[in-house]
Amino acid sequence: MNAQFGIWNCDFEPVEPSLLKEAATLLSPYGPDGQTFYSRDNIGIVCSAFHTTKEAHRGIQPLTRRSGALVAWNGRLDNCEELARALPELPSTDSTDVEVVATAFERWGTPGIAKLTGDWAVSICKPLDRMLFLATDYMGICRLYYSIARKSVFWCTHLEPLVLLSRTSLTVNDEYVAAYLAHYPPAHLTPYREIQAVPPGSSVTICNGSASIHRHWNVEQQCPISYKTDREYEEHFRHLFSQAVRRRLRSDSPILAELSGGLDSSSIVCAADDLICKGEAETPRLDTISYYDPGVPAGDERFYISKVEERRGRKGHHIDTSRYGCSLWLGSDDFAAVPGAEIRPRGIRAQVYELMESEGYRVVLSGIGGDEFLGGIPNPLPQLADLIVLGRPIALARGLAAWSLTKKVPWIHLLRDATLLVLPAAVRSTFLGEAAVPPWIDANFARQHCLRIRQLGPQGRYGFWRPSRQDQAQTLIAMRRQMAYSSAYDAGREDRRYPFLDQNLIEFLLSIPVNQLLRPGQRRSLMRRSLAAIIPPEIMSRRTKGSVARSTLLGIEVRWAEMEGLVASPISAAQGYVDREGLQQALQKLRNGDAPHFVSLIKTLQLEQWLRGLEKRRAASIPPEPTKPMATALQQPAPHNNTPMISTGRFSQILDERR
Repeated sequence: MNAQFGIWNCDFEPVEPSLLKEAATLLSPYGPDGQTFYSRDNIGIVCSAFHTTKEAHRGIQPLTRRSGALVAWNGRLDNCEELARALPELPSTDSTDVEVVATAFERWGTPGIAKLTGDWAVSICKPLDRMLFLATDYMGICRLYYSIARKSVFWCTHLEPLVLLSRTSLTVNDEYVAAYLAHYPPAHLTPYREIQAVPPGSSVTICNGSASIHRHWNVEQQCPISYKTDREYEEHFRHLFSQAVRRRLRSDSPILAELSGGLDSSSIVCAADDLICKGEAETPRLDTISYYDPGVPAGDERFYISKVEERRGRKGHHIDTSRYGCSLWLGSDDFAAVPGAEIRPRGIRAQVYELMESEGYRVVLSGIGGDEFLGGIPNPLPQLADLIVLGRPIALARGLAAWSLTKKVPWIHLLRDATLLVLPAAVRSTFLGEAAVPPWIDANFARQHCLRIRQLGPQGRYGFWRPSRQDQAQTLIAMRRQMAYSSAYDAGREDRRYPFLDQNLIEFLLSIPVNQLLRPGQRRSLMRRSLAAIIPPEIMSRRTKGSVARSTLLGIEVRWAEMEGLVASPISAAQGYVDREGLQQALQKLRNGDAPHFVSLIKTLQLEQWLRGLEKRRAASIPPEPTKPMATALQQPAPHNNTPMISTGRFSQILDERR
């Protein structure tokens, strides 16, 4: 996975060499395979290479075209061979991903971006047309951030360099803060008003200092799929799932797969082994890594892990999480681009990175997405709400009876909750307990940013869509937000791949009837029916997967003094985000075991630590009080003559401290 940083001076001033040098220093952790530079007149680009495929070693970026266009690519193009066959002008059938993408853009223009499948981000700078084009994959797994200043445009695959090298003052985005406290922030937002992210499945065209956004992938485009028998759905799913795993086995180094003993990770490992055995995978080897806590029965998954290892015929890497004690993370004094980020590897992460480096792993397979899109958490309410909307009382009565027995919930409660789904979010938020705003959040801030509605998860305008269809769209948005947040502080030491988030697989799951995924008494119905032949029966028969909170609860005592210090005089209270007394009371209740909003409280403390880190590092200055109601803090005086927000001396100091 390559990293890139670019600057385009719209006033035709030459790019400062020192700026590119500083950008290269910041990108160096993401590029162990060297850096390349392009600097000519008013355009400068730095690319850091992180090779995970044999083709990547042959590509030099940015790729310069005869037209003068500069193309920088990050990611994996899954339909490279298919596109290459449709592009006879390619110089070779063995072209690299970036060459195929550049040729496709020249052949089809911006509509050609919709033809790309995989995890990717691309920037195309056309100096002659004075145009910059940025785009990302449908899920936003690979990211691109950009900032349009008065005379310059900056872009980067990572957020941190844009913050540290900004030529303008930055202000914290209140909308981001509100969304962060509720769930995950929208994927197009960053914590800074002056920096935006390319929305997933979209492209941004910047011309003459203004940006226009166009979507190249829409959930609305997915046409319904209807087969006559269950067997046809199962065959289609097996084909797409196998294809999703095979695409992510494209690597010239050994691959590490997370194996938790659950259905998602086990299915990925078993499917990968099947492909490797058939000679259909490019990777030289697949190994597994598993985590367990022997002190907590719910956290010791070794029985199920061993069943997969027995089928594989070899044991994987095991990490005893109890050795690392407290897992509660509030932040640190290191500069972090987003709240809650872990900059320096510590504890378990440090051991994993050490293992990856010693064994030569660069790619990690993750089971994220399986629970969300395949019915891992059974929720029959959208299906029942469909029957209410369609006016099918007999089918509704049968559904209520069946799900009442399965979930052991009175049918009248299911009917009530399903009816609420039909109502507007503003109405539902007054009835549902999950919409309750934590008591320490400032009432004015909560009201201004509709925090009650945000607590219900992503919302949207879906017209006359059925409730089940709306639920699928909201799940997709939620996953995009999760990917966007987690990638904002990627350490650059691994290429994480998600078979369950494969574009073709997700398009299929969004197009089939909901009852294929979820049936009363048949959790993960389609997945279990389709993959029964390759997964050990002990895992297929599991009803739920254990969870562990011991290390987090232990962290409350370990970090109590730190937590008390954060709420003594919180900056977040001075800026109107929280109520200081309410926050102190909530923390005391937490120590006494009363924590109905535990996750929100931890995120509030992480926000406070992040605000303090910005103030301490002077990435921006924080006035003692907001200048106006609900004003965003963290604004420093306007820089003089476009001087950097962080001086060269201060920039070097930050880098030295991080080393």
